[in-house]
Amino acid sequence: MFDLIIIGSGPAGLSAAVYAKRAGLNMLIIEKNPVSGGQIIDTYEVDNYLGIPGVNGFDLAMKFREHADKLGAEFVDGIVTGIEKSSTDEKGKTIFKVNTENESYETRTVLIAAGAHHSKLGIPGEEEYIGKGVSYCATCDGAFYKGKVAAVNGGGDVAVEDAIFLARFCEKVYLIHRRDELRAAKILQDELFGLPNVEVIWDSVVQEIQGEGKVTNLRVKNIKENKVSDLNVDGIFVAIGIHPSTEIFADIVECDENGYVIAGEDCATNVPGIFAAGDCRKKRLRQIVTSVADGANAVTAAQDYLIV
Repeated sequence: MFDLIIIGSGPAGLSAAVYAKRAGLNMLIIEKNPVSGGQIIDTYEVDNYLGIPGVNGFDLAMKFREHADKLGAEFVDGIVTGIEKSSTDEKGKTIFKVNTENESYETRTVLIAAGAHHSKLGIPGEEEYIGKGVSYCATCDGAFYKGKVAAVNGGGDVAVEDAIFLARFCEKVYLIHRRDELRAAKILQDELFGLPNVEVIWDSVVQEIQGEGKVTNLRVKNIKENKVSDLNVDGIFVAIGIHPSTEIFADIVECDENGYVIAGEDCATNVPGIFAAGDCRKKRLRQIVTSVADGANAVTAAQDYLIV
């Protein structure tokens, strides 16, 4: 019987592990990937985590994991298949069973820190240049493109917001969209169209990302004219959607229409004893620092729940 089971070993899960061990909780982290760290292990450089500017994403992830290991956090590999209510304890509180494809574990509290995943273009060069000119987060990596040329792929609110954000410091920003009109809110479109260093490339898709060690060129096809051309850029931001990894939890905790778990700043869900932290939680900003904070808040709330 565990006091806390943490599902996921990204920044939120690892932060929670540190706080849980320091609190003396009997805890377990279930991680599905062979390497801890979540999305940051694919980030070439992290420059907005306080006190560690310019750190390699993989190195930062290893620092997080080493901290948890040093405190004696217990990890097991496994793909979680669901959470169910198993029984009740002497206080009448629910005992949860966390099921994986091979094992089941009982716990008094659960922290869902399963993260989220970005939709990808699925084109040649994308995987090769992740962190070397291919990014899925303008607020995370945009500062690296000061005075450079960047492209944004997408046509919704996030894509337009990214283009507006990048235009503040990039020499030139291209917004590539497969249709002849944007889906973004009109107020965002009006701001975008008023920027002198932004150019929208309509009716077009990126077919290939090319480079030499880092991104240097995009092969772009106009789907109406069936014409392919080259676009020289220093980087591309893919903004075609992000999806929380919460499908298997939707039947036990409340999620919004996009699948994000609804939980407040204390990370408590609508089910007493179940908490959510990190990119899978409904919130305004999804960054490493907010995920780490979520992990701390979630464990503090879990402690309070266990004491009462």
